[in-house]
Amino acid sequence: MVGTLLLGVRWLGELLPEAGIPEREPLLQRAIGRLFGRDPDSRALLTATWALAWPVVLEQALSMVSQVVDTAMVGRLGKESTTAVGLSMQPFSLLNAVFMGLSAGTTALVARAVGAGNREEAGKVAGQSLVIAFIFGLVISYLGYTNADWIIGFMKAEDSVRAIGAGYVRAMMPGILLFFVFTIATGALRGAGDTRTPMLINFGLNAIHIFTNYLFIFGNLGAPRMEAAGAGLSTSISRILGGIAILTVLTRPGGKLTVDWKNTIRRFDLGLFKRILNIGVPAMLERVLTSSGQIAYARQVAGLGTEAYAAHSLSLNCESFSYMPGMGFATASTALVGQRLGAKDPDGAERSAYIALKMGVLTMGTMGVLFFLFPSTFLRIFTTDEGVIAAGVPLLRIVAFTQIPEAFGFVIPGALRGAGDTKPGMYVTVLGIWCVRLALTYVLMNVFHMGLTAAWVAMFADWVVRASLYWYRLKQGGWKRIKV
Repeated sequence: MVGTLLLGVRWLGELLPEAGIPEREPLLQRAIGRLFGRDPDSRALLTATWALAWPVVLEQALSMVSQVVDTAMVGRLGKESTTAVGLSMQPFSLLNAVFMGLSAGTTALVARAVGAGNREEAGKVAGQSLVIAFIFGLVISYLGYTNADWIIGFMKAEDSVRAIGAGYVRAMMPGILLFFVFTIATGALRGAGDTRTPMLINFGLNAIHIFTNYLFIFGNLGAPRMEAAGAGLSTSISRILGGIAILTVLTRPGGKLTVDWKNTIRRFDLGLFKRILNIGVPAMLERVLTSSGQIAYARQVAGLGTEAYAAHSLSLNCESFSYMPGMGFATASTALVGQRLGAKDPDGAERSAYIALKMGVLTMGTMGVLFFLFPSTFLRIFTTDEGVIAAGVPLLRIVAFTQIPEAFGFVIPGALRGAGDTKPGMYVTVLGIWCVRLALTYVLMNVFHMGLTAAWVAMFADWVVRASLYWYRLKQGGWKRIKV
């Protein structure tokens, strides 16, 4: 937040009228020119960045609405259900990390192929990744269903939470299969420059998810009352429908990205898949390290008790409001950097990254101000428990100062993934989460007895370290010369 104010003062000073010049541009137009450049290419990049980013931002907003409703409905069932759902999601974020890594390789190669004008290869990349996602999804959904009790026990859930969490996990498993397919498919479409199709599909899915939540959590309109397990079933239904919808889009000829399924299955290109893995494996390891670190982090917080974890979980939900613009501009930077490099334009790729970063900093910095000024307002969206709200207020005030580093930590890795430069993220994650966040959380909790606040101070330190290292990598420029 402080960083946002300082940048704002500096940029405002640059925008003030100069003496002796009688005519000036409108303030907004001058601001845009100062921040993003006045030349035609900069304006074109700004337009392209926004065109790619806004559907992702709106998609994330729609998903957030669905998540708010989902969490609020589960929250009405009590702290035990809130904690059960929060803890249950952590291990599956680790599994999703594997497919997010594969998605990073898919997005980068699709973007390069599209930038080079080779849409047939872009379709091959998407098809091969989707086949792998489907096979692994089958295995994971089966293992998740049969080991639901062990998963929730591993997360150190209290006895009153375990049965609720296990039921939620089992109900969620049928949808895992096509959820992984959906993750890969949306990454491929975004690499091809199509962010609107995933947005439109998600709009319909969120509406279905809210309605089926209403049916199965509380047993409305004759449906069985399933409580937390109903939320899991609702998630499965929406994910299955989403997977079917996006596969239908990729099958249609004449779109921005089309998969020839016959050739994909008959002629699996091992060399092409190795290229996907060269980018995807480091990205996968980064995601796995991030998710496993977050699991270890969640287990540290869970040791503080159910109310503390509920405040922690709901504060994270509040913070995710700021992820919407961060993810939007990260996605735009991935696609544009990849396409520009595919078109042999490294300078344009660099300018794309900086434009997306500036837009991310401005929007997430603004969210930081809102978190600091109105923390209880955000928390009341999710819960009416005054004890949980009181515990969450200082957490959101800490996270207000985290928004600028997080903007760097979202957008710059997005640009690097578009270039196929995924290895640095793996090392940065080890240092940031494992060496800073977890170690500092342990020290502040057990030596200085700071309780829940310790975890969020450590999170802030983690993001500052990661943002600094990503900025250094971006400035080095070696990512512009990577071959994929």
